[in-house]
Amino acid sequence: MLTLGFYPPGWSRGSVTSTQSDRSSDPVLAGQRVALVGKWASMSKRDAQRLVREHGGVVQERADSATTLVVAGERDASDPSSSSSDGIDPALRSRAAAGALELIGEAQLLQRLGLVDREQQVHRLYTPAMLAGLLDESVATVRRWQRRGWIVPSREVRRLAYFDFAEVATARRLKELVASGMSMAAIGRALAALARQLPEVKRPLAELSVVVEGRQLLVRKGDALSEPGGQLRFDFDASDDTAAAEPSEGESAPGVVAFDLGTLPPATPDEMVSAAGQLEEEGEVAAAAEMYRAAMAAGGPRAELCFALAELLYQMHDLPGARERYYMAIELDEDYVEARANLGCVLSELGEHDLAVSAFEGALAFHDDYPDVHYHLGHTLDALGRGDEAAAHWRAFLQLSPSSPWADEARQRLGQ
Repeated sequence: MLTLGFYPPGWSRGSVTSTQSDRSSDPVLAGQRVALVGKWASMSKRDAQRLVREHGGVVQERADSATTLVVAGERDASDPSSSSSDGIDPALRSRAAAGALELIGEAQLLQRLGLVDREQQVHRLYTPAMLAGLLDESVATVRRWQRRGWIVPSREVRRLAYFDFAEVATARRLKELVASGMSMAAIGRALAALARQLPEVKRPLAELSVVVEGRQLLVRKGDALSEPGGQLRFDFDASDDTAAAEPSEGESAPGVVAFDLGTLPPATPDEMVSAAGQLEEEGEVAAAAEMYRAAMAAGGPRAELCFALAELLYQMHDLPGARERYYMAIELDEDYVEARANLGCVLSELGEHDLAVSAFEGALAFHDDYPDVHYHLGHTLDALGRGDEAAAHWRAFLQLSPSSPWADEARQRLGQ
């Protein structure tokens, strides 16, 4: 259940269609016959073709004598007008040099359409599952980091989070901290201490150089720090020691019995959800599942809680239970594409391949550029002996996620 998509910052289909009426009087590409070549970095070629049509251009599958504009994808190329760029027919270059057509790059097209400023870079976006694949981590771990606010999606499509490359860097640092021996609680304390000490730094793991030395977190922030060598040290066990050593504000006098409110059981649905997340982080998966059930019993079912419970049931190898909770999430929110994708995977594992195909096709009906669904649908169709149909989805997957961890498998399936 992975996704890798490519979009310029702030771009979405909605942003294009919402401004289309403003451009309709004078479409940017009116009268242009446009051929798209090469591999695209900012979006799938299918989305690029749609974009051209929405701005008045006529899309050509191949350049011919009537072509007036050739746009070169920039996933692998540098300057499209340079002879060193790959994927551009020399004949097209000759025609462009003679003024018979215009040859531009993908970024130039986006600039003309007003979808990206010249200074902005194209961002590669990753779903939680793709990010987990890149890091060799579990999807549950990535979701925990997101729930704590340690990684923040740059955009969401029908509840499906997409993370940009800056968040990938933050996630890599989190993985390094965990590998060094820091617990989730210790990381949380360290980040809280950083926020107090350096309030001007909004994303410390992305903006600062952070390393672990023994039981201390060291942060280098150049000359802005006063300690020798420009290092700031945080003992990520200190907060527990301090809490135990120092009396709390308003401590009770001798002879008075004090109750720690933090030890009381959660009383509201929101408190139960928070407790479930904490239990999950502590590895108490079964207890977390029961707490989610309690939250829904108290406050009614919600799609995101059904999804969270389904994930836990899957971890507990209760596939029928996970299946039912994914179904329930979809019943509560039919747009929940990740629930549809995960349902398809569970159905496939249960051997219910025809139903899995329906679940995957349902996900694509709501979000057709969801690469992991194409990947899993390709697998399922192959298992059903429907190789020709599977090949179409393997190709779609490669178009959307050519550098994903599973791209080599897709190429092998296609005999490439």
